[in-house]
Amino acid sequence: MHVIQAMDAWRENEGKRLNDSFFLQNYHQKDDSYNKESIRSTTTASNTEEYVPLPGPIIVGAGPSGLAVAACLKEKGIPSLILERSNCIASLWQHKTYDRLSLHLPRKFCQLPLMPFPSDFPPYPSKKQFVSYLEEYAKTFGINPLLNKTVVSAEFDETLGLWRARSIGPEKDEDVQYLSRWLIVATGENAEIVTPKIEGLTGFTGPVLHTSSYKSGRLFKGKRVLVIGCGNSGMEVCLDLCGHGARPHVVVRDTVHILPREMLGQSTFGLSMWLLKYLPVRLVDRVLLLISQFMLGDTARFGLKRPNVGPLELKSITGKTPVLDVGTLSKIKSHDISVRPAVTRFEGQRVEFVDGRSEEFDAVVLATGYKSNVPFWLKDNGMFSQKDGLPKTPFPNGWKGERGLYAVGFTKRGLMGASSDATRIAQDVERCWNNSEGYRHNN
Repeated sequence: MHVIQAMDAWRENEGKRLNDSFFLQNYHQKDDSYNKESIRSTTTASNTEEYVPLPGPIIVGAGPSGLAVAACLKEKGIPSLILERSNCIASLWQHKTYDRLSLHLPRKFCQLPLMPFPSDFPPYPSKKQFVSYLEEYAKTFGINPLLNKTVVSAEFDETLGLWRARSIGPEKDEDVQYLSRWLIVATGENAEIVTPKIEGLTGFTGPVLHTSSYKSGRLFKGKRVLVIGCGNSGMEVCLDLCGHGARPHVVVRDTVHILPREMLGQSTFGLSMWLLKYLPVRLVDRVLLLISQFMLGDTARFGLKRPNVGPLELKSITGKTPVLDVGTLSKIKSHDISVRPAVTRFEGQRVEFVDGRSEEFDAVVLATGYKSNVPFWLKDNGMFSQKDGLPKTPFPNGWKGERGLYAVGFTKRGLMGASSDATRIAQDVERCWNNSEGYRHNN
């Protein structure tokens, strides 16, 4: 059957099935019987490509953002299908984070919509606890992503008036195109690692690894380790290395705001949110910096110069997050962790810095962050920037594009931003869902 004929038949049939309780209950079952039926009914004899029309949105990515929007849709009776390239949900958390990682913000600011953290969790849940929360979240809302399905392209089909997302699996015959009125991009800001271009880095004779591959410092005991990057991950990796008997050196290429994780008996983030209810952001920044000065001292004395712009204003302008100190600064003060300026070049195991200093190291850890990969697979130049892969429209309005295209988890505001996006997207899809004749159950 030609795909357009299949779509006509599908439109007529779906109106009768969308709110059928048995259908909705089984839409997300692990055996994927609905999808198999759709594939059989729309595969052409002359073309090996398979087309799967879907009544609800296609969601690309099964991280916290994808799960959140799927749950919000499910709560409104709207089915969705998540396509995930990895073999599990929240693959970044499960496969690409270090062992000692915990949430940097209190759990109440990190919970996903419709389900709080368990009451017996600590204020800052560990990596293991957060993953267990996400797994329970998916189970609670009956979310069963299709795993090992990499979306290699997605574009709006002008003829059908639908989004077409093509995914491939590990087997040769797993080339499928999914069709839907809505496409929700949930691959996030951290889809691909960023590797700095530094002369001679590829010729470094010791191990070089990104923080996505770093698990713990136990393999580096007694080693001189250069950590390039001084964000929250870089600082915490230094602390972990120090705890395992390594001798870490952190490269600070630019100015950085370091704040205590807690102030005046509460989280720094929580205090900031409360103050912002009553004071302008610049005045709140002054309060935070005054308290930080009292608690931490002058960080510039240790090679950690602060930016001229306050931490909250800087976050708003650039998305750069301040470092919430969990003990690294005291190790810097005691010289257990050394601070170095930017690197100019590598030569063997020797590293040269911009201040003219030259030292040898046994290993290098790149705490240089991640980037979006949306421009590589989404064939749409309207919503996302081709330069950084983020929505062109700034927060809080970057979640909605044109023709049923949405983005969740690109706010540079962590899990709170993703939850806000998910709620808005579900509300917007619901309006369209309820107003479309082809997507309603007629009694």
